[in-house]
Amino acid sequence: MDYLPVFLDLKYKNILVVGAGEVAFNKIKLLLRAHAVVNIIAKDMCSEIRSLLVQKKVFWLSKEFQISYLKNIFLVIAATSNTELNQTIFKKCNKLKMLVNVVDDQSKCSFIFPSIIDRSPIIIAMSSGGTAPVLLRLLRKKIESILPIRLGNVAKIAGCWRSIVKKQFSNLLERKRFWEKLFNSIFVQYIINGKEKKAVSFLESIIKKPNVLIGEIILVGAGPGNSDLLTLRALQVMQEADVVLYDNLVSQEILNLIRRDAKCIYVGKRAGLKNITQEKIIKLLIFLANQGKKVVRLKGGDSFIFGRGGEELEAAKNANINFQVVPGITSGIGASAYSGIPLTHRNYAQGVIFITGHKCVNNTANNWSILCDPSYTLVVYMGSLNALEISEKLILYGRLRSTPIAIISQSTTINQKVIIGRLDEINKLFKLTISPSLLIIGQVVLLHQKLAWFKDLTNLNNTETIF
Repeated sequence: MDYLPVFLDLKYKNILVVGAGEVAFNKIKLLLRAHAVVNIIAKDMCSEIRSLLVQKKVFWLSKEFQISYLKNIFLVIAATSNTELNQTIFKKCNKLKMLVNVVDDQSKCSFIFPSIIDRSPIIIAMSSGGTAPVLLRLLRKKIESILPIRLGNVAKIAGCWRSIVKKQFSNLLERKRFWEKLFNSIFVQYIINGKEKKAVSFLESIIKKPNVLIGEIILVGAGPGNSDLLTLRALQVMQEADVVLYDNLVSQEILNLIRRDAKCIYVGKRAGLKNITQEKIIKLLIFLANQGKKVVRLKGGDSFIFGRGGEELEAAKNANINFQVVPGITSGIGASAYSGIPLTHRNYAQGVIFITGHKCVNNTANNWSILCDPSYTLVVYMGSLNALEISEKLILYGRLRSTPIAIISQSTTINQKVIIGRLDEINKLFKLTISPSLLIIGQVVLLHQKLAWFKDLTNLNNTETIF
């Protein structure tokens, strides 16, 4: 270990910064966040530091560095372009056994600034010892993405209750188990969602009944297939799950992001195959949540767009189980974006309608007079189901036979395939695709050839035009 990671309390301590350019400003911002007293020596100041001086957030001592200015200073930062001056400052500080950092010169640093992830009072500091700053930046970005912004509030509230918990659980092991259970419960989610009163109420109840495990169900939209299109919140929840029930449309790439020790249960459904029923899925969700588990229901696209998420949450509500929803990019939005087909456009379509190729359980008929309006783009989920019937009805009620259509399979992935054709060719076109596929009907499809950016990016000839 080249450096010992430590956290310094700089509150109201005098810090000396020599130099007042952009590099110095970046360090000063950090020092001010730590409530340090920042003293500056510099001939010239950048506009940002001059503004801090006007606001009396920093103090300007002098234009020239002198050893006398090191008196009563806790640590020193040299951020000048003068290598001789930097060398002098380093030697003087070393002689006085003071902490010193010469910016961008690791050999002249008794301490270095780490990469910081701030969720105060939770602070994560990372360093590569100056060997690989770009790699460090990438790692920081990954860690940032899975730590909720309000995570610090969890620590603050827990800190306020430490003494009460200590009185309640005198045994160290009991206290440890209590905190572990609390931080793995819905308590954290309440705070992250801004419901701090509910979180405190939950904490009070769990102190009174420490052995009661309270589970929850979280509906998570996994997006249209590409793992890059997961929301940060979805990733966070997947990292916290005890059990994940996932659908057929969730890619392996996304499944690989689930917490390793979480139990994954496949509950996918495919047309024409023997599948688990929706009733059994709901019963399993409730059974697992009643065991005190954090159950993630992971669905392709968005749970509330033809994903039966509403039915599952109704069942959770009826069973008095806590639940929350993490929206995802629905496949209609993802597929259209990645195939270069804007669903609305001033010159082509004034609106968009989403329907499903599945027939309703009660056989409720579609309103074909609305669906055939050429000023609306029609997006059909599970488009291969009843495609011919949909085409015939649209033509019967007024859509032109020559209306452009796009059939998109494996959307947003490198295997995406787009077939362009006419409405009256729909049956023939679907024979060239693999399920599941999404169908887009309308004049906006004509923009595909012009706007198909993803095809060029992947260098794949993934478009067939049969028009």
